[in-house]
Amino acid sequence: MEYSEDRPIYMQITDHFCDQILNKEWSAGERIPSVREMAVKMEVNPNTAIRAYHYLQDENVLYNERGVGYFVSDKAYELVLDLKREEFIREKLPVFYRDMRQLGISPFDLKSLYEKHHGDDEM
Repeated sequence: MEYSEDRPIYMQITDHFCDQILNKEWSAGERIPSVREMAVKMEVNPNTAIRAYHYLQDENVLYNERGVGYFVSDKAYELVLDLKREEFIREKLPVFYRDMRQLGISPFDLKSLYEKHHGDDEM
């Protein structure tokens, strides 16, 4: 995995975990790879990997069964959806609006572009 310098690596790993959950590649109750396995896969120090696990455990997305491993919680999908929406609104939307304003793109333009790419039945 290639990491960007503008976000802590452990948070980029949590993004990967969240993607796995939102894409339904990991489901509720499923055991996920161990910290060591994930550290090897993601090419990071195990301490960095454990920070990602702890962060998502603190958010109740993952839970740990001692001696067994980490598992996806029953409400993980909804919790991740809420976390990612909050992050989008807090971090990405202001930049998006600024860019729209600078480029002279109106909400009407955006709606028609969205419809052009996704069909108006999704809006």
